[in-house]
Formats: sequence, structure tokens, C-alpha cells
Amino acid sequence: MKSRVLVLGAGFGGMELSTLLSEALGETADVTVIEKSDAFVFGYSKIDVMFGRETLEAVRLPYRNFVKPGVRFVQETITAIDPVARRVTAGGGTYEADFLVIALGADLDLAATPGLAEDGNEFYSVAGAGRAREVLAGFSKGPAIVGVSGFPFKCPPAPSECALMLHDHLTKRGVRGACEITLVLPLSSPMPASPDLSGALVAAFAETGIRLLLGRSVKALEPGRKTAVLDDGTELPYALYLGTPKHQVPQPVLASGLAENGWVPITLRTLETRFPDVYAIGDAAATGLPKAGSFAESAARAVASSILAKLGGGEATPNSGTGSCLVEFGDGRLGWADLDFLTGPKLKSIYHAPSVAGRAHKVRFGASRKARWFGL
Repeated sequence: MKSRVLVLGAGFGGMELSTLLSEALGETADVTVIEKSDAFVFGYSKIDVMFGRETLEAVRLPYRNFVKPGVRFVQETITAIDPVARRVTAGGGTYEADFLVIALGADLDLAATPGLAEDGNEFYSVAGAGRAREVLAGFSKGPAIVGVSGFPFKCPPAPSECALMLHDHLTKRGVRGACEITLVLPLSSPMPASPDLSGALVAAFAETGIRLLLGRSVKALEPGRKTAVLDDGTELPYALYLGTPKHQVPQPVLASGLAENGWVPITLRTLETRFPDVYAIGDAAATGLPKAGSFAESAARAVASSILAKLGGGEATPNSGTGSCLVEFGDGRLGWADLDFLTGPKLKSIYHAPSVAGRAHKVRFGASRKARWFGL
């Protein structure tokens, strides 16, 4: 069987999948990765940029340093996907594959929340984090809202993390007493998959004076009145709005017929779509698991196993549904939960309480991926 593999997207899932196939097949691998960006950025680095701990340039990992036997990287924008023919149009060219893997992540739909683009500050993109950093430098009094416009969204703890880091930032500047912080989440708890981590976050909000509104989302901003309107009609004034926009799969995925109800349905154990030899991993896939990088990695391992099994025979290893959610608590402390959704009869969660020493875990996490994917 031919082994042309076309990977759309070079996030956590795409990088890990192409690396695994390269390791298994070496120079005989025929993997093409198509990605519109010129550099990889860890999702958690956006918080570092936003609150002045890193520069935009420092967190960029150029894809030119991603060099693997049997893997070709192409920087182009994808315009069309044909899942039946496993054919993709990008940059004016056409690419065909025996195996097609959708790993394009989720796009931010600012227009779905009226007023957000005009008067809010999204921090989920690298550019948005950079702009938010400049806005934060000028904020010193009044109500601040960290709001989420819809579910699901990438990195469920990120809005909680943002609220705590905002408290930390304002405290260090000596202006926290003149500011209010409200966190609006469309969830039943800050981190539903980990009751321990959720409890720690709720306790941290109480300790730092952050108001928490659960089970609600931000429907619109009214810039003229500086008011956020929630889905239950509640109105909240703001002087600063930091927002998590609604998410959706990229437009070429929507137009391809792969998506249903905004996301790509898959078989959870194999990540296969309804189209033969077409897979979806990462944020675009309707897995029901957290949309986070480490879960995209575990999905990539399952897809690599499936492709290799089809090429050489043998059994594929099913998706483990494992990953971690890291949370900055402020004051140099980091906590996290290791989650296992699929290897046992029920969800397993191992909680690591926030601590300054916990930051070493985040450093190791980043360093291991930099070494594995970029040779750094």
C-alpha cells in the first residue's frame, strides 16, 4: 500500500504525527505537512507574552528548524479540501494523499460576538496576546472582565489562568485595589475534568477577590456603554475586556463536508472520520476531550499507529485520551492535572497543587518538545 501522508496543520498534533511517522519509516516516509504560519508557538506562551514575561520573537519556533527524514514542510494557505479524493488545494497547487490528516486546529470567530473586535481584547492568538500586553500597560482602574463567548474553546483553564495572572499583574503594579476582576465561564466549574484543580481555582478566586460567574457566556459587547451583555441578559460594565472568542473549524474544513455542527465527527478510539483513510486530530475534532496540545499529541500517536498498521499489518493502538492541563496561579506558582479519559472504565485525574517548584514541570514540557521537534 502506498504511504503518501498529507498532514494539514503543524500544531501539537501535526508535529507529533509527522515526527512519529518519520521515526518509524525514515527516508521511506512520504509525509507532507502544510501550514500557513512560519513558526510554532506553545499555547501557554501567549500568557507569557501578554503579561510581559516573554517577547513575541522569543516564543517563536521557526518551522525551518523542523527537519525530519521523509517529511516535507510546505508553508502555504489551504483553500480547499476534498476528503473523498483526499485532495487538497493550497497556494495555487494541488496535493493528493493516501492518508489525509486534518490537524488545522480551531479558528477564532470574533464576529460571532458583536463588539468584541471593536472594543475587546482577545488573547488566544499570538498577535492578540501582543496587543493585549500593550492595553494592559495602560489599565490601572475600573472593572475588568475576562469573558468567554462560547463552548467548546481551546485550553479550558486559560480564562481562569488569565484572571489570576491579571490579579498578579495589577498587584505588582500597586493598582489592584482600584480594579475589579470578573471571570465569566460557560462551564459548571473552572475545570470540570478535575474537581481538585477546579476547587483550587475557586479557592484562589476567593482569596484574590475575583468574582466568578459560572454557566454563562458573553453574548455581546456594547462599546458605547462599555457594557458586556451575557446570554442570560445580565449586563456588566467594563473598563477592560479580555475575551475568549467563539471557536470554529477553519473555513476550508467547513466547506469540505467534513464538519457537522461546527466540528469534525470522528471515531474516538481511532480518530477516523466517515471518509476512508481521513483522520482528524486536535482542536478541530469532535472528541469531547479538552482542546489542548497534549491531547492532540495522544491522538497523533493513535493515528500514526493506525497508518503504520495499515501499511505493514498488525494492530493499531487506540487513542488513550491522555493529556495535561497546566495552570498559572500567579505569584510564580503553577499547578496542573494529568488526565486519562480512555484507558480505563472512567476518567482518571491526578492533581498537582500549585507551587513555585511546579514551574519546572512546565519548563520540562516545553524543552522536551523543542528538542523532539526542532532539535533544540
